[in-house]
Amino acid sequence: MTYLALIVAFVASILLTPFVKKLAYRIGAVDKPNHRKVHSSVMPRLGGLAIFIAFLIGIAVAHPMDKSVSIVAILLGGFVIVITGALDDMLEITPKAKLLGQLAAALIVIFFGGVQIDFINLPFNGKLDFGYFSIPLTILWILAITNAINLIDGLDGLAAGVSTIALVTLAGMAFIMSNGFVLVIALILAASTCGFLFYNFHPAKIFMGDTGALFLGFMIAVLSLLGFKNVTFISLVIPIVMLGVPISDTFFAIVRRLLNKQPPFSPDKSHLHHRLMSLGFTHRQTVLLIYGIAAMFGVAAVTFSMATVWGAILLITVILIAIELFVEAIGLAGQNYRPLLNLVRRK
Repeated sequence: MTYLALIVAFVASILLTPFVKKLAYRIGAVDKPNHRKVHSSVMPRLGGLAIFIAFLIGIAVAHPMDKSVSIVAILLGGFVIVITGALDDMLEITPKAKLLGQLAAALIVIFFGGVQIDFINLPFNGKLDFGYFSIPLTILWILAITNAINLIDGLDGLAAGVSTIALVTLAGMAFIMSNGFVLVIALILAASTCGFLFYNFHPAKIFMGDTGALFLGFMIAVLSLLGFKNVTFISLVIPIVMLGVPISDTFFAIVRRLLNKQPPFSPDKSHLHHRLMSLGFTHRQTVLLIYGIAAMFGVAAVTFSMATVWGAILLITVILIAIELFVEAIGLAGQNYRPLLNLVRRK
């Protein structure tokens, strides 16, 4: 049944996307070029609607169940996110309105879906119970990952591809942990996104828009919580490593803006994909390179899950140093931000 659901979701996404493209033009859900954007002509967005509907069809076929989690609440939260993104694609609603929609979706899955970080088991037999902070931390995680995926949606096929890699990694981890519920949902969503990539990879015929980016980010955030909640500190770090591309890009974007004395969430043209293109990589090369980086993070996450405590600590140290060197080399946090490289050169 699972294999059938994957095929159905994949084919449904391919068949639905052209209809969503026509709908986007008809209702004015289009992306107009400006100084911050790479494309030079008016493009239809709202493509995430095809991903969402294909995903629903796949879920209806597979009918995944878990006694401790409500699939209905997860789908309802996803629906709220899709409506929020669709409104932004059509009307360009305010950031506060978008945040309100994301918050509503997060609260739905927390209070009605059984999605929540209650505690983690620390290394060396310790335990950290979040208590009253459980709900705020869960909301923060969902909002952060939702917007991190949205922020990297700057090139044809970028967000869709990175999300697919993250979902496949999630599915692999769910298989290792014998979590069939997360495994099935992650694979169905990955299949739906792959179908959409036929029209979204460079040169794109349609963008997923906030409808797709917010939905994918929301689902990845929720699935990562379902797959790794209430376990060890090491397991909690796994989704952070797995989502290394969007998380690090968002983190260093905030650092860059603070260093330049700008609002931390103000838009700019210095994200990872912008920096790589400024170094001479083509549109397609940049996307494929970031796919490769995302895949490396995925492999690192799987390796991390099988390491001992000290091995995991060593691995995360190496990853953090590598990220910092890469960020400084391409100027992701600003041209003058090179503390580690300057330290190495002095020696």
